[in-house]
Amino acid sequence: MNFLFFGMGYSSLATAHYLRKIFGNSIKISGTIRDEKNADELIQQGIEVFIFDGLSSNSTVDLAIAEADFIIHSIAPDENGDAVYNHFLSQIKKANNLKWICYFSTIGVYGNHNGLWVDENAKCEPKNIRSIYRLKAEELWREFAAQNDLPLLILRLAGIYGVGRSSFDKLRAGTAKRIIKENQVFNRIHVKDIAKVTTLAAKQKLNGTFNLSDDEPAPPQEVVEFACAIADMDLPDLQDFKTAKMSKMARSFYNDNKNVSNNAIKNALDIELLYPNYRSGLEAIYRLENSK
Repeated sequence: MNFLFFGMGYSSLATAHYLRKIFGNSIKISGTIRDEKNADELIQQGIEVFIFDGLSSNSTVDLAIAEADFIIHSIAPDENGDAVYNHFLSQIKKANNLKWICYFSTIGVYGNHNGLWVDENAKCEPKNIRSIYRLKAEELWREFAAQNDLPLLILRLAGIYGVGRSSFDKLRAGTAKRIIKENQVFNRIHVKDIAKVTTLAAKQKLNGTFNLSDDEPAPPQEVVEFACAIADMDLPDLQDFKTAKMSKMARSFYNDNKNVSNNAIKNALDIELLYPNYRSGLEAIYRLENSK
C-alpha cells in the first residue's frame, strides 16, 4: 500500500503515524513539503519527501503519483486556486494504481449559521475568503472524482488541536486570550481523531463529504479556563470581543457561529471519537506533556 500526502504538515504527519499503527511498517508513505528545512526529520521517520512549493510542477512528484494507491491532500488553496489541482491533475488522472483520494477541507465552508446546528446538508455560504477558496476546491475535486469514477472523501475539519498546538502552548507563550462574544461557540477536533478517521476511511475507501468535529462545540473562553484549571496556570484577563485587540484573521473567525454535527462520519465508520470533547482532549495532552 502506497500513501502519498500533498502537504506533510501537522494533520498529515499524525495520519501517517496512525496508518502505520493500523497497517504496519510495510506500507510506503511519502509526502510533499514546501522547502527542505523539515526534510531530514521526516526522512528519519521513514517518510519519502518531495519538495513542492505550490508554484510549479515537479517531476519527482509525478513519479510518486504514478505509484500511489491513496492520495491525501491537505494543501490550502489560495487566490491562484488549488495548487495540486493546477499542477498535477493530468498525472493523477493517469495514475493506474490510484484507488482513493481524501481532501482535507474546513467547516468554514458553511459560513455563519447564528449558532444553529448544521450537518452536511446545510447550505454553504462562506464569507471568509479562505473558506470561499476551500469550497471552490471541493467542487473541483468532486467533479474530477465523478468524471473518473474515483472514490473521494472530503473531510470538513473543525479547529485542529493536539500536542504542540493546544491552549497550553498559548498559555505558556502568553498569547492565550479569553474573548467574550455572547452565544459564540467554536468546533474543535483533536489531531489524533483526524488521523484515526482518515485511516479507517482509507481502509473502507469511504466516498462522500463529511464533517469532522468533536461532539461538543463550546465557547472559546471555556476551553482556556479549563486548561488553566488543570495546569494550575493564571487565567488571562477577560476581554470583550468588540474592544479586544486581535489580528484581522483572528477576528474573522468570530464571524462564523455554528454547532457542527459529526453524526454522519461516526455512523459511516461505526466509531466514537478518541476525544469527544475539549476536556478529554486537553486532559490527554496534559498527561502526555507531563509524563516526559
